[in-house]
Amino acid sequence: MGVFVFELSMPGVNSWNGRWTGEEGYYAKTRNIPEADAAALRGYYSYNFGDGWRAGVTVRRVDGRAAAKIRKKSSGFCGYDWMIDSILRHGDIRT
Repeated sequence: MGVFVFELSMPGVNSWNGRWTGEEGYYAKTRNIPEADAAALRGYYSYNFGDGWRAGVTVRRVDGRAAAKIRKKSSGFCGYDWMIDSILRHGDIRT
């Protein structure tokens, strides 16, 4: 079992001012992943919403101490937990 962090970003923003209201925050979730499944994880996933917005999810392995710090620092995942589930289930982000 390995601990992985999934970090959310919004590299494609289609707002009137070109900014995302959450850009100052840190959005991450940690998950325990079986070693057999961990080998399939790659470093970055992208999802295009089709309206000019694009989300990015960076995945990396961390140790338990780093995972605890991440959980403390994170402001959640902005309701996009389904992206993590999709990465783990399908190997990419699907609706």
